[in-house]
Amino acid sequence: MVEIGKSTDFGDLTQLWTRVNALDSPWVLDDLTTLVTEIGDKLDVIMVPKVQGPEDIHYVDRLLAQLEARAGLSRPILVHAILETARGVANVEEICGASPRMQGLSLGPADLAADRRMKPTRVGGGHPGYLVRQDPVDGDINGPRTIFQQDLWHYTIARMVDACAAAGIFPYYGPFGDIKDVVACEDQFRNAFLLGCVGTWSLHPVQIGIAKKVFSPSPADVAHARRVVAAMGDGTGAVMLDGKMEDDASLKQCLVMIELAERLAKSDPELASLYAADGGEGGQS
Repeated sequence: MVEIGKSTDFGDLTQLWTRVNALDSPWVLDDLTTLVTEIGDKLDVIMVPKVQGPEDIHYVDRLLAQLEARAGLSRPILVHAILETARGVANVEEICGASPRMQGLSLGPADLAADRRMKPTRVGGGHPGYLVRQDPVDGDINGPRTIFQQDLWHYTIARMVDACAAAGIFPYYGPFGDIKDVVACEDQFRNAFLLGCVGTWSLHPVQIGIAKKVFSPSPADVAHARRVVAAMGDGTGAVMLDGKMEDDASLKQCLVMIELAERLAKSDPELASLYAADGGEGGQS
């Protein structure tokens, strides 16, 4: 990582992040000391795995301040915590507010599953055994009954999103381990996006395009959001568009969508072109 940081020009639009060893590792102190003193001027975010509580963030915060002073840095390095333990999830609100350095959180589903004594043997995603089954038809429990697979991570992601929103930092989905199942990967990424996550990890190059697609609002959704803002921008309390009521709460949701689209358009000419065009009125609002 030090060699990459010294030899690469990341420009103004790309950040340099790195993950260090867990805080109970004998090597984490060497990780932090080397990174900050060698490439602290290039490093934007340090990812800390298996964060258990705010005390872990306090330790990293104090150590980074000392190392930054030693290295003569003028810009603080931010901290990103990875939720991989039950205790970390239980303390997620305190973790988010533990330091002004906090940049965001990521879900670490595999280690979290093991710590919770969950039973899937996979990295992220759903499980066919975690389901709801249709009630028996005419009392026949062995007859045809539709099953609906559920999301193992809905509670954790929703709680993480709420904690991050309250602290003004960013939630991210974690890794999806089934590289070949690009369909389910897209579904899981979209669930996280709709719940409020701003991005995700990728384990393989094939997932990068999926993440870009999912975490960029569709042109149709952006076009719809702009219609709502145009109809309500004068302070109108509520309007009817296409048979649906739009009110102040709808307006706030649409402003989130437009702000994201405008931010993405600044760094991606292709998205800028798509969002500038009429995206139609379809989409998923």
